[in-house]
Parts: sequence; C-alpha cells; structure tokens
Amino acid sequence: MKLNERSLAFYATCDSPADNAGFLYKRGERHTAYHRRWFVLKGNMLFYFEERESREPVGVIVLEGCTVELCESAEEFAFAIRFGGTKSRTYVLAAESQAAMESWVKSLSRASFDYMRLVVRELEKQLEEMRWGPASGCRGCQQSPGSWKPKASGPERCPERLPALPTILPKENGCAVWNNAQGVDRPPNTSGCGGHDSEGNLRPPPVPPRRRASSSEAGSARVAVAESPSTFCQLHERYGQEVAQLRQDWLERRRGPRL
Repeated sequence: MKLNERSLAFYATCDSPADNAGFLYKRGERHTAYHRRWFVLKGNMLFYFEERESREPVGVIVLEGCTVELCESAEEFAFAIRFGGTKSRTYVLAAESQAAMESWVKSLSRASFDYMRLVVRELEKQLEEMRWGPASGCRGCQQSPGSWKPKASGPERCPERLPALPTILPKENGCAVWNNAQGVDRPPNTSGCGGHDSEGNLRPPPVPPRRRASSSEAGSARVAVAESPSTFCQLHERYGQEVAQLRQDWLERRRGPRL
C-alpha cells in the first residue's frame, strides 16, 4: 500500500480530534529494547512520535486485518498488534498502567473498518426491528423494507392491532344515550362532569334530563308549524319564483335600456 508521507504527516499533526493519545513503550523490531514514544490514534491509523512536541511522526501502523491481544513480555502491561501472514510484523507495546492498557486495547480493537462494518450491520438490524417490530409479533403485518408493496385501502388483517369498533348508541330525544349502550354496564356519573371509568377510558358527560314543554310553548309551536309550508314542493316553488325574478332583472340590466 502506497501512502503519501506529507499527507500522513499533516493528518497526524492537524487539529482533528484523536480517538486516543498517550505515551506507550514500543519494542524495537531488531532489538528487544523498549523505547518510550508518543502515540496518537486517528481512525484506523496509529501514529507514533519520538516526543510529544515532534512535528512529524516516526512511523504509522494501519490497523486493518489485525488483532489486538495481551502478551507476555518483560515489560508490565504489555499487549501486541498481530497481523495475518507469515512475514507480517508484530508490534509489541506496553502501557504505564492497567487502566491505560485496557483503554488502548479497547481503542485499537475498535479502530478498523471491519469493526465499523459490524457495528453498522448491527445498528441496521436494530433499526429494522424497531420499524417492523420483534419477530414474535404479528407475522402477517410484517414485511421487509425491500418487499413493501402498496395495498388497497381497507382494514388490515391483523386482529391484534385492529381497534374495537364502537357500538351503535341508541338515541333518546335526538341525543345518544351512552349509559344504555349494549354490553355496557356502568354506574351513572352523578358528579356533573365527564370522568374516567375503572379501566381508564374517557367517560362522556351525562345527558341532561328531558324538559317538558309548557302548554303555552306547545301551543305557539303548533301555530308556527301550521303557518309554515308543510311540503318541500311549496318551498321550492316559492323560492324558485324569487330566483327566477332576480335572474330576469339581472338580464335586463345587463342588456341595457331599450331604444
């Protein structure tokens, strides 16, 4: 793999946030002595410098196709970065404390794109389960996102998710009587306002009592009914004549005065 040294040096020292940074002891490739280096982890690249204030990194380790595991070494809190292949190099590093070692092992294990790919797949699986429900739900109502097809309008065939249809309420005096619905046995509400029943459902307000009309009101109502038109045909004929007259007047005004 070819890497641009200038681009790597700029990326290693730029102001972009690092996933982890700190001093580690790195064992040499030819000599087994450990050297204290400043390590900076950015993405899947592990840079190491001679000093913390160094402007350019001494080297870089691309964390792809590798495993991070603890190892036995003369130094305490040691761990190794191993790559697949017979000729691949193994990097042996050592931290200054147990907490630092655990932090570095965790960060390096999660730095590769293979790990990110697994995380993305797991998140996509969880998102699909949140959208379509768990596997133990109504199987007839679940479909994968790719196999979705529009359906004709109508109720779904999932009995668990269909709400109960309200019963047809009988009417008294032109108003629905809630407490007399079929299959409903509820005590009347005497508080004067709507509330909730024992199951937590909203209870409608009680119907006001029927008021009996007095003899004078009943007589005036009969007189009004007697004087008003009794059939729709009479109303239609009377208003139709007025509309026809208004239309005739409008046509004459539009034509203007006759010469």
